[in-house]
Amino acid sequence: HNVHIISTDLPARLRPVRGISFHRVQVVSYPLFEYPPYTLALATKIADIIREEAIDLVHVHYAIPHSIAAVLGRDMASSDVPIVTTLHGTDVQLVGLEPSYREVTRYGMLLSGGLTAVSKYLAEKTSEEFSLDRPIKVIPNFIDTRSFRRRRDPRLRRKLARPDEKILIHVSNFRDIKRPWEAVEIFAGIAEAFPSRLFLVGEGPARTRAEHSVRDLGLDDRVTFIPFVERVQGWLAQADLLLHPSEMESFGLVPLEAMSCGLPVIAYRTGGLPEVVEDGKSGALVPVGDVRAAVAAGRELLGDTAAWEACSKGGQETARKRFSLGRIV
Repeated sequence: HNVHIISTDLPARLRPVRGISFHRVQVVSYPLFEYPPYTLALATKIADIIREEAIDLVHVHYAIPHSIAAVLGRDMASSDVPIVTTLHGTDVQLVGLEPSYREVTRYGMLLSGGLTAVSKYLAEKTSEEFSLDRPIKVIPNFIDTRSFRRRRDPRLRRKLARPDEKILIHVSNFRDIKRPWEAVEIFAGIAEAFPSRLFLVGEGPARTRAEHSVRDLGLDDRVTFIPFVERVQGWLAQADLLLHPSEMESFGLVPLEAMSCGLPVIAYRTGGLPEVVEDGKSGALVPVGDVRAAVAAGRELLGDTAAWEACSKGGQETARKRFSLGRIV
């Protein structure tokens, strides 16, 4: 197979591999336009690749704007190449439901030859919200469980915390929907019971609010912000608990990565997360926004070695049996 990846930036984890080509979308700004016409530039690039490379399939991630760009690109190339659109959540649950975008989002999905969603929850919600009378195939996200595994690194562990301290971690793109400041609040409650440290990994607009929470709670010496980490599995494997207080998740890839690394998860019971994190088997799910319940669940897991080990093994088993790369592909 020859795979052509089209994007505005080179994906951070993509390495040069034979058969994989990267094509950058050049978006040009003009004073005439208040916003750069990204969708049109993408459609043009898709048309070019369809014509030049004899493409057999166009697979787009997110219904808006990528499915629309793919349809335009196919039409410009005078091609009948099939389009498959994978729904990830934000595209149809937030942006796509806005009155300005709802109809065009539905149009892109209807003109796609195939629709997939990363969870049963997302497939059902999308069909309901957009009145789609067509099937949506559920193909969950997946990970390489050989890479994401419980591999302790004593030297890194000593750098992160003292032997008597628990390590808690939060990994996200720091958007408001991820509520990273609530990870800080949950940590504050857990830290009252156990010597511990919190590492917040990632970048995004909600980081500032999380930083304010750290200062307000007097946790400056126990909380560390880490920018983008390419191999996050190394960090997950040293930690004792993942805090994932997202208010909405269509799937929950970070919790799955943590589970595969033997890391119990504390998360909110929302969206497709219950399809990934099994309450009591791989961690604990509590109501959205219930910081007190999350603190109690975290304290209970960290205070009970047998329960922690059971969740650690349970998460690894779920990742391996249900979400491994080979199985899903």
